[in-house]
Amino acid sequence: MWRMQALVVLVGGLLVGGCGTAAPSAGPVTLRLGYFPNVTHAAAVVGVAKDSFAEALGSGVTLEPKTFNAGPDAVEAIFNGGLDATFIGPNPAINAFTRSSGVAIRIVAGATSGGAFLVVRDGINSAQDLRGTRIASPQLGNTQDVALRAWLKDQGLTADAQGGGDVSVVPQGNSQSLETFVTGEIDGAWVPEPWATRMIEDGAGHVLVDERDLWPNGEYVTTHLIVRTEFLEQHRDVVKRLIEGLLSSTDYVNDSPAEAQATLITAINQLTGSTLSATVVAASWGNLTFTIDPIASSLQTSADEAAALGFLESSDLEGIYDLSVLNEVLREAGRPEIAQP
Repeated sequence: MWRMQALVVLVGGLLVGGCGTAAPSAGPVTLRLGYFPNVTHAAAVVGVAKDSFAEALGSGVTLEPKTFNAGPDAVEAIFNGGLDATFIGPNPAINAFTRSSGVAIRIVAGATSGGAFLVVRDGINSAQDLRGTRIASPQLGNTQDVALRAWLKDQGLTADAQGGGDVSVVPQGNSQSLETFVTGEIDGAWVPEPWATRMIEDGAGHVLVDERDLWPNGEYVTTHLIVRTEFLEQHRDVVKRLIEGLLSSTDYVNDSPAEAQATLITAINQLTGSTLSATVVAASWGNLTFTIDPIASSLQTSADEAAALGFLESSDLEGIYDLSVLNEVLREAGRPEIAQP
């Protein structure tokens, strides 16, 4: 009899696992979640500030939010065991995946599309006007850096990793780029919001390239959610609740933009000590699309560009996505599922 009972339990467990149901984690769990204090991470910033994630995770999970200023730093925290999940840009996620031979991380949901621009000074009105200029990007090999270098290459302009070539690409933090643009030390920068809007308003710059114009339907991933693969395998139910919190926060920033912007401004001030103006945030908001769709079609292009520029040895992304938990959440919410790439 006891053998029969054990067999029933085993088969039941296999059936549940085969259906993809998120089994509860055993005991208390700590989820260390990374995000950036930036407008392009609005769903994450607002979700933490309004406790959308904490409420969705429940009392059995301790949420430990951690902020970062650039994707490569968040990736190192994943590798060093300091993070379980993080909101991040496409190229750092690609780097994490390829560096670990496809083992370390999985992309489980989207967060933001759009919001990156090449802003330049007066007198630069075409790609050819950029010869001999200094153009900043947030960090060597990051999402905007790769986009800038790929675009320059398409325009027949050279820019090497050492700052040489037709255009000198200068890696700088976004806040530093704003300062050096205002003082005239650089001629422009490929930056995400709200820095593009601030360069226009504070530095009298203008948009030379809206990155949306380079993508089909104007859609490309700016921010998505990655999870450490081991954590996903051990705590699928926790990841499901995290995505439920993300869905709730995404709905909030889309349905209540004025309130969400006010929450964002307060949260960023508390996190960084700097205050974004309501005008800048509102202008930036209009350039962004907040969506849980990771827009997977754009990721392979980014990987191919990074490989062509020498930042990746391989652009093979087979297995980088696991949208099964996201689709489980969407089904239960009565919303359309997203095709697994």
